[in-house]
Amino acid sequence: MKRRDGYAPIGAYAALGDGNTVALVGLDGAVDFLSLPQMHCPAAFAALLDAKKGGTFVLRPRAKFDAERRYLDRTNVLETTYRTRDGVVRVTEALNMRGGGQLPWRELARRVECLSGEVDLEWSADARPDWGRAETTLSRRRGVPVFEGGGLAIGIHSWNAGAGELSDDAVRGEFTLRDGDSALLALVATHEQPIPMPDRDEIERRLDDTASVWRKWLEHWQYDGPWEDDIARSALVLKLMSLEPHGALVASPTSSLPERIGGDKNYDYRYMWVRDAAFTIDALMVLGLPETVHESFCCLLRSVRSTAPDLRPFYSLEGMPAERCDELPLHGYRGSQPVRYGNAASTQLQLGSWGDLFETAGLYLKHGNDLDEGTASLLAECLDRLAVIWPDDDSGIWELDECHSYTVSNIGSWMALSRGIEFAEQGHLKTDHVERWREERERARAYVERECWSDELRAYVEYAGADTLDAAVLRGARMGWDDVAPERLRSTVDVIRERLDAGGGLLWRRTGNIGQEGAFVACSFWLVEALARRGDVDDAAALFEQLLTYRNDVGLLSEEIDPDSGELLGNFPQALSHLALINAGAAIHRARDAGASETEGAAAR
Repeated sequence: MKRRDGYAPIGAYAALGDGNTVALVGLDGAVDFLSLPQMHCPAAFAALLDAKKGGTFVLRPRAKFDAERRYLDRTNVLETTYRTRDGVVRVTEALNMRGGGQLPWRELARRVECLSGEVDLEWSADARPDWGRAETTLSRRRGVPVFEGGGLAIGIHSWNAGAGELSDDAVRGEFTLRDGDSALLALVATHEQPIPMPDRDEIERRLDDTASVWRKWLEHWQYDGPWEDDIARSALVLKLMSLEPHGALVASPTSSLPERIGGDKNYDYRYMWVRDAAFTIDALMVLGLPETVHESFCCLLRSVRSTAPDLRPFYSLEGMPAERCDELPLHGYRGSQPVRYGNAASTQLQLGSWGDLFETAGLYLKHGNDLDEGTASLLAECLDRLAVIWPDDDSGIWELDECHSYTVSNIGSWMALSRGIEFAEQGHLKTDHVERWREERERARAYVERECWSDELRAYVEYAGADTLDAAVLRGARMGWDDVAPERLRSTVDVIRERLDAGGGLLWRRTGNIGQEGAFVACSFWLVEALARRGDVDDAAALFEQLLTYRNDVGLLSEEIDPDSGELLGNFPQALSHLALINAGAAIHRARDAGASETEGAAAR
């Protein structure tokens, strides 16, 4: 792995998580991003966004080395093997948990074992709390180097790795391991709390227990389809990005990684998107994890209540409207500025959010659950609001500054009204306003068919009156639009595939984004799902296999991919990419099962 101006490729990172925060560790042993005490808080290590001033926690051989790594089977515990001319060492690391779940502090453990020969190693840490804005001190507390600033206390513990030498703003150490030797480094952090001083045995025991915690979470999953290991990896990625105990799924644990190197589309994604919730529920149901489904759905409802009957595109991980939007004095990933803390899109009108909410509720009910009276009233109020505002222009799914009557927003509104009517007919909602909902549903359907279809393109366009395309319309297949206009939707899928083709199975997300940023990963998986749902299963499977090759060496996906180089771009790892992967694989599995059932039925007749 080569760094450029101090920056590693985005795809060179693996993610460690504990249900509270996520650390990104490079193939060269540098932890270059870690928010403390939780994943939506300011970063204390952010060399990912400023190689000189961001702060990093490094552990690696001193001599030239080759490295390879993997996650331990069915875990988010990382194992990296470094080979030098003189020997081989293995580093096993994780954000530690205990048997019952999260620790009351953050604990990043890094165990080094010498497998052969002799290896000289080095380590260093230079914590920069609050994005480097906090006044920070470094001193020894009970012999342990401790950074203090911004309400954080960050201890760097070492055993058999040298005590470390302190400078003004960093601690550094060197040590040598021979065949059979082992050492341990651990970062232990608290926020506005006393500083724990655990011993080596405690930390190593928790490191081993952490692997068991991850395996236990997947122990009872019920997925029995193809690509089991690939889907399990994506499920584990999503779990490490879920904030406990609330169940909020962060869109990405990072901020400001660019969609184009040197560009300004650098956003803070450490929030919970309503859009992602429907995909999450669907994915978790596919995997047979009903407890996590309930947790995530209830978290979404708590958030929605804070603004209902209006909806925000996303909410803070505490379930409140997101209001912060600061620009930070950091260099940016490979000079990509601005670096943002917060997201200004939180106040946008995105009508698709209503569709996402009702799709989520529909999936929850479909799997045998029920609504309480308060939730039923909440959903009815939200639907009454949508019945009034759905004709308004909005910012669309891509959070654009230009407001239009976006096709995917209109289809989302139609879906929300359809689901609400179904809920009322099934007895889940009161029927007082059902006739109004039916009237508005028909108006939305007619509007899409009249204003959002292009005879010339033979496709649904990006927004009413446009001559451009939007790959998000592929979602119409899962929204039920194939029951409204199956031939038009089929034609749209084919036209989008042709005209938004970025090469290698990848898609641009909109006509206006062609060549201006990376290809959007989720869009390609939406295409897979659309193909599978219409019965083109072999085509869908071949495309799915092709898309799997874009993951990095430990199975992680970013938001976008450079179609020329295959380089991962945008925030990383990206929940929507992994959610779309799971749902696409499951759609192929369902389509194959349906096809097999039809074949068996025909044979029986």
